[in-house]
Amino acid sequence: IIRIGTSGSLQASIPCGSFVLSKFGLGLDNMLRSYLIDEISTIEIEDAFVKHTDWDLRKGKPYVISCSEKLEKIIESDRMHKGITATAGGFYGPQGRVLRLNIQDENLNSKMDNFEFESNKITNLEMETAAIYGLGKLLGHECLSLNAIIANRATGTFSEDPYKAVDELIAYTLEKLI
Repeated sequence: IIRIGTSGSLQASIPCGSFVLSKFGLGLDNMLRSYLIDEISTIEIEDAFVKHTDWDLRKGKPYVISCSEKLEKIIESDRMHKGITATAGGFYGPQGRVLRLNIQDENLNSKMDNFEFESNKITNLEMETAAIYGLGKLLGHECLSLNAIIANRATGTFSEDPYKAVDELIAYTLEKLI
């Protein structure tokens, strides 16, 4: 299973129009905690993230699941940025966006920006990857998530043509698979 989608970069070095291969999915949504995930999760990264961000455990403990190494080897290239994809449970507050309501941790995005574990940084933020990786592994599937970056939160820039980036990522992925 290969997910191709869009997301916003958290790193200034990953500009709009570039591609991200999610080496790990960091679930901020607590969804997979309903399942037995101890044997598929990466507890060392989970614990380091909780400590680094001073995570409020009343929100539930984040979980980290790795991608399929088999699919990673097929798709990776110099064109792909690799790292940890943070998966939020919603579009506004869970991704640090403030509209009319205050959020629990207004500094969470900046804490995520500078988190690093064994050279893996949190590269981007979206809403699907960690759950796909976890459910996929539990059900015996090989899963990989690829993102076309259409916004860069670190630089405040946005893609002028997000459809082009998605089309290019689809073409790139098909070329690697064929």
